[in-house]
Amino acid sequence: MEVPSAKHETRHRRLTLLRVLRGLICLLVLLLTAFMMIVYCGFFSTVVLRLFSIHYSRKVTAFFFSSWLALWPFLFEKINKTKVIFSGDDVPARERVLLICNHRTEVDWMYLWDLALRKDSLGYIKYILKSSLMKLPVFGWSFQILEFIPVERKWEVDEAKMRQMLSKFKDPRDPLWLVLFPEGTDFSEQKCLRSQKYAAENGLPILKNLLLPKSKGFNACLEDLRSTLDAVYDVTIGYKHRCPSFLDNVFGVDPSEVHIHIRRVTLDDIPLSEREVTSWLMDTFQRKDQLLSNFNSEGYFPLHGAELNLSTVRCLINVMLVLVLTGAFTFLTFFSSIWFKIFVSLSCSYMVSATYLNIRPEPIFNFVKTSL
Repeated sequence: MEVPSAKHETRHRRLTLLRVLRGLICLLVLLLTAFMMIVYCGFFSTVVLRLFSIHYSRKVTAFFFSSWLALWPFLFEKINKTKVIFSGDDVPARERVLLICNHRTEVDWMYLWDLALRKDSLGYIKYILKSSLMKLPVFGWSFQILEFIPVERKWEVDEAKMRQMLSKFKDPRDPLWLVLFPEGTDFSEQKCLRSQKYAAENGLPILKNLLLPKSKGFNACLEDLRSTLDAVYDVTIGYKHRCPSFLDNVFGVDPSEVHIHIRRVTLDDIPLSEREVTSWLMDTFQRKDQLLSNFNSEGYFPLHGAELNLSTVRCLINVMLVLVLTGAFTFLTFFSSIWFKIFVSLSCSYMVSATYLNIRPEPIFNFVKTSL
C-alpha cells in the first residue's frame, strides 16, 4: 500500500500532560459554546424565524453558527499550529457549489471548514453524512440546525429523504456548499483491499489511495441542483506525516500539515446522463488517485499556496465574541429568572425530537397559500 497505516507511524508531536489538559479545556469550551448557541440562537433562527422566512432563517443561522464553527480552524491553525496548505484553483467566495472529497480519515470534513472560512461560506456548508452521527450529544443538534443530510448508506432507504432535503436547497439567494464523500466511508487498508478485489472482478479501475466511488448520491445532487449551482469542487486532502484521529486534533499531536487541493469544474464540463456521470466520477477518482500517489512521494500537491493564512486578530475577536455570548447565556440559564431555565428545557426537548425525527418547521405563509 502507498499510504501506510496510521498505527505504524509516529506522532508528529508527543502527547504530553499539558497537551491533554489544553485539549480537554478546548473541547469543554467547544461543547459549552455549542450548547448555548444551539438552545438560544439556534432555536430562534431555525424555529421562530423560519416560521416567517427560510431565507432569512438561514442568514441568521449562518451568522451565529459560522462564528462557532470558526473556533475549529482557530484550534487547528492557531493553537495546534497545524499548517493548512491549499493548492489548485483559486475559487471565488460565496458560490453555490457541490464538493466531492476523498475520505482519508474521520476528520476530513472538519478541515473543509478552513477553506469555507476563507471563502465566507462557513455558515452555509452542509454535509451528507451517516445518520449515526446525528445521535451525537449536542453536536448532532448542530448538524440538524445546519441542515446536514443524514443517510443510512442504503440507496433504497436514502433516496426519497435525500431528494426531499435537496428540494429545499434550490433558492439561488442562499449560498450553498454541499459536501459529498463518494467513497461512502473513510479509507483503511482492509477496505481498500476489498475495493480493489471488487474492481478487479468487475473490470473497474484499481485505485491505490481511494475506495471506488458510489455515484447514486452524486447523480441525485446534480439532477436536483444543477440549474442552481455555480460549479463542482473536486477536493483532495492529504496529510503529513500521519493521518489524524479526532483526539489527535483535540490534543494537537497530529497532523503537522494538511494539504487541500481544489479543482473547480463548471457544470458544462459534467455530462447529463446518469451513465455518463458515473463514468465522469470514476475518471475523476482515477485523477485523484494519481494526485495522491504524487503527494505521497513528493510531499505536496501541485500549484500550492493559493490561499492566505487566517488573521490572528480576527480569530481572537471572534473567539471573544463567542465567549461573551456564551457567558451571557450561561448567566441567564443558571443565575437569572426561572423562565430562562424553562426556555432552555423546552429548547432542548425540541432539539432532541427534531433531530431524531429530522423535522423542520415550514413558513406559515406556505400553509396560507396552500389553504387558498
